[in-house]
Amino acid sequence: MGKLNKIDKAAADKGSGVKTLWQFVKFIFVSLLAMIVQFALLNILPLIPQIKAMYTTEFNWWVFTSSVAAGGLGYFIVNNTANIIAQIVAFFVNREKTFNSSANVAITLPVYIIFTIALICFSAWLNPTLKDLFVSRGWMGDGLASNAATMICSAIQFFLYFPVDKILFHKPKEEKTDEQEETAEQAE
Repeated sequence: MGKLNKIDKAAADKGSGVKTLWQFVKFIFVSLLAMIVQFALLNILPLIPQIKAMYTTEFNWWVFTSSVAAGGLGYFIVNNTANIIAQIVAFFVNREKTFNSSANVAITLPVYIIFTIALICFSAWLNPTLKDLFVSRGWMGDGLASNAATMICSAIQFFLYFPVDKILFHKPKEEKTDEQEETAEQAE
């Protein structure tokens, strides 16, 4: 049994409160991983010439607006692409490691996607709004404002995802017997 599994079992043995607290600690680390993915993409994708060219195109659609000062269509695409990829990483890592869940992906993934789309729509509105505010007031430069707006949206998502994931991934994996673990180790 791996070290993480031993800690998981010890936390579960101490009660549901300790188990939830331990899951929250693991969720923090997974969220940091997702945030690293998101920030890396947020700063790498604008280097692609085709995307960089879209930063000069004003973007207004429904409630989503991104002025040229806020990065226009390019910023909208970069920000949302980075967010989507980070959430895909978080879904699978949280399901497998944080909650040790055997919940059916065919059921949980669509629910997660709908929830994620709602949060991304909210972030797609809030992020450029904050970035534009930070830049127009002279509080920050363009790059720092992008990262600060993304941090705020990431924090909001973090506090909303944990309870949703806890509900979605409530079905724990069945524990393997020592015999099954030995067979799995020999197969590797």
